[in-house]
Amino acid sequence: MDRLALSKSRRWVIKLGSALLTNDGSGLNQAELAKWVAQMVALRNQGVELIIVSSGAVAEGMQRLGWKTRPTALHELQAAAAVGQMGLVQAYESEFAKSGLHTAQILMTHDDLSNRARYLNARSTIQTLVEHGVIPVINENDTVVTDEIRFGDNDTLAALTANLIGADVLVILTDQQGLYDSNPRENPDAQLIKQAQVSRKDIEAMASPEGGALGRGGMYTKVMAAKRAARSGTATLIASGREPNILPKLYAGEDYGTLLIPDLEPMTARKQWLAGHLQVRGQLVLDEGAAKVVRAHGKSVLPVGVTALSGQFKRGDMVVCVDQQQLEVARGLVNYDWDEAQQILRQPSTKIVDILGYVDDEALIHRDNLVVL
Repeated sequence: MDRLALSKSRRWVIKLGSALLTNDGSGLNQAELAKWVAQMVALRNQGVELIIVSSGAVAEGMQRLGWKTRPTALHELQAAAAVGQMGLVQAYESEFAKSGLHTAQILMTHDDLSNRARYLNARSTIQTLVEHGVIPVINENDTVVTDEIRFGDNDTLAALTANLIGADVLVILTDQQGLYDSNPRENPDAQLIKQAQVSRKDIEAMASPEGGALGRGGMYTKVMAAKRAARSGTATLIASGREPNILPKLYAGEDYGTLLIPDLEPMTARKQWLAGHLQVRGQLVLDEGAAKVVRAHGKSVLPVGVTALSGQFKRGDMVVCVDQQQLEVARGLVNYDWDEAQQILRQPSTKIVDILGYVDDEALIHRDNLVVL
């Protein structure tokens, strides 16, 4: 990935912070939000799939409730978020509707991505929305979240969303030009880092750990988000949301902000992440034909090609696939519970709905969630 390749990327996660969407805490800045939507519509018209991670709910809720300063009590933050989400989502829906586009609200907690079944549910939902041309607007579910299951900031949420749906690019828009080699607020000679490998050991030290009054994240959280996004091969752009028409400029490869490049190609990185972070909960035995196509082409594992299974696995668990000689072929996240998989064993995918009464996926393991060994 480099700047010239950005115009060929097709799936972007765009994170917009509170400072870019609100009037210094006095609710949403509708005019600015309209400008952001216009830029994103321009990207959509060039074939880019968009997923938005948006801050602003608490600030909007504060304005609606007449609060002048951000509360510190959890229940007050939750109340502000609940009130503010109404205005935030309504604003996005109204603006995108002017261009004939629909949006969808998705609220998540850390549990939704750490629980493997919920992980697959969230991924399937977002994939389906994107395939139907809908633009997901994602935020942390502040109304029910507690400190123990909090993402901490929307930079982290945006990075984990990029992992979840295999984004090509994560754009984090902020009130700074990008990542500097030292704090530009303290050092007038600080130099903007235009491009770097995300694995560079010194970039964490360059990032400021302090955040603004409205948001919870500073430049440090953005660098850490870039590192997390790189686990699925996603490149990260940290750029100023104050630059006019910044999103089309970034898409065209213009030299704005900081581009942090992952060390691996997206699919390679994603599959290494899958293989390294989950414990095996069961086993699928593949017939000769299925083992051959999985090994040679990384195809999905269909029920018709599975001769036996073992292990009391649940949907979203990691299972290992072996051939008739018990040699490991692949491993991946299974789409059905053990008892359901047992019922559809050796059956064509067209029969799943008749047997189970529903169909989640035609494959027991989709190729995107499969690591060939």
